[in-house]
Amino acid sequence: MVRLYAILATVVLAVGLGAMWLLTRGAGSDDKFAQCRSSQIAGGTATIGGPFELINGKGETVTDKQVITEPTLVYFGYTFCPDVCPFDMSRNAEAVDILAERGQSVTPLFISIDPDRDTPEVMADYAFNLGGKTIALTGTPEQVKAASKAYKTYYKAHDKSDEYYLVDHSTFTYLVTPQDGFIEFFDRNDTAEQMADKVGCFLDKI
Repeated sequence: MVRLYAILATVVLAVGLGAMWLLTRGAGSDDKFAQCRSSQIAGGTATIGGPFELINGKGETVTDKQVITEPTLVYFGYTFCPDVCPFDMSRNAEAVDILAERGQSVTPLFISIDPDRDTPEVMADYAFNLGGKTIALTGTPEQVKAASKAYKTYYKAHDKSDEYYLVDHSTFTYLVTPQDGFIEFFDRNDTAEQMADKVGCFLDKI
């Protein structure tokens, strides 16, 4: 059932963006990443991402510039997610490990879309359990909504009167760098090895 929610959320996102994801074999000749791209964003990559203010595991307010200090894989999810988020974040962490073995440094970033349950303390434990360089952020409902809107993600909580409520959400992972901002997105069909290969191509051209 949760997988169905994730699929529906992705479909809703695609419709809501007006088919923003236009599949191509590369961008224009002025794009330094043209050889690495398997997709292109209508309106340009500048339409995705941007400034945000969120809260880290220490309860401190942090900005995107303080958090995204190197190439970063950004994922929006929630810690109570029973299967989709754990799979995706484990895949992302594995891709980061593969890249590290190749001499390329990337940070996995998890942004909660369930601030009611994902307190700073929960985020600290979550990042610790994932290990490595994982950063986990939460925020006020307004902060989370603003960050989600910047990255064009979708999320909708079920009835919160049930303490075990689920949250439907999109499942894209975004590659973002301090220099170029949003560069590329990955979906759930990309394996850790495929992600590492694609990310590595982009990093070689930064």
